[in-house]
Amino acid sequence: MVAPVLPQFAVIAAGEMGSAVAKRLTRAGCTVYTNLDGRSEATRQRAKEAGMLDASLDDIVVKVNWVFSILPPRDAVSLAEKIRDAVANRGKQAQDEPLVFADCNAVSPQTVKRIAGILAGTGIKFIDAGIIGGPPRDGYDPTFYASTAAEDRDVLDAFVALSKYGLKVSPLTGEGAGVGDASALKMSYAGISKGTTGLYTTMILAAYASSPATAEALLKELRLSQAGVLDRLVESVPRMIPKAYRWVGEMEEIGEFVSGKEGDAYRGLARIYERVEKSLNGDQADVEVLKKFVDDAKKTARHAPVEM
Repeated sequence: MVAPVLPQFAVIAAGEMGSAVAKRLTRAGCTVYTNLDGRSEATRQRAKEAGMLDASLDDIVVKVNWVFSILPPRDAVSLAEKIRDAVANRGKQAQDEPLVFADCNAVSPQTVKRIAGILAGTGIKFIDAGIIGGPPRDGYDPTFYASTAAEDRDVLDAFVALSKYGLKVSPLTGEGAGVGDASALKMSYAGISKGTTGLYTTMILAAYASSPATAEALLKELRLSQAGVLDRLVESVPRMIPKAYRWVGEMEEIGEFVSGKEGDAYRGLARIYERVEKSLNGDQADVEVLKKFVDDAKKTARHAPVEM
């Protein structure tokens, strides 16, 4: 019996999410390439552990069927441009099957449509994909929500079929669905989940800036009357701190998605995440305030909400 031909992938880049996605694919027997030019030793080690193979972008566009772009939002447009140029350079080495580029980044619908425009006319097929959830691991799968142009429904079907290799894919095929809608879903979800974490962070730091006594009183009142909110704060704020640098660009993209003056709320949250990032890599003062608030919250006994 002839073994089935497995698709070949490029996952760029080998960050926490990208390497975990690659590991899921390599475990299913697929070959996964990445590009490690200029990457740190830690990233190289992560790629090795995931079974990823290093290759130039010029080689990648010849070897693979799928390119997954999983990057910080600020790098998403640049990668699309590089892939476009690499495809233009490959000439007679072009494959029989079209290359499919899946943008899986936390970018606004406006940005993802710009990326689709960069790749238009190149022969590259395009998938707008938004990942909701953390990196895949044993017993857990994030969801790849995906949409595409109406004329490329067959490409969306092929993307959904990648579930056989360990990915959880959910297509957006309802009324009016197209490029930009998967990203809009990602923006909406992250605006709620990461937006509330940003609000918690903002008000902890503001209370402490007034006085440590204010922060202590805030903690006690939250435990008395908003115990569920405090529990979510205790869970989400510590996990945010090492990721704050990644969430700066994401909040900017959400601000663009919301648009108008309302989007300023998310541009403000970008600044709070920027502040946490600077503290983490600098004097640690804000980070220590956040950690102390969370530690103190863990020490308090939970009480039932006060009846009004």
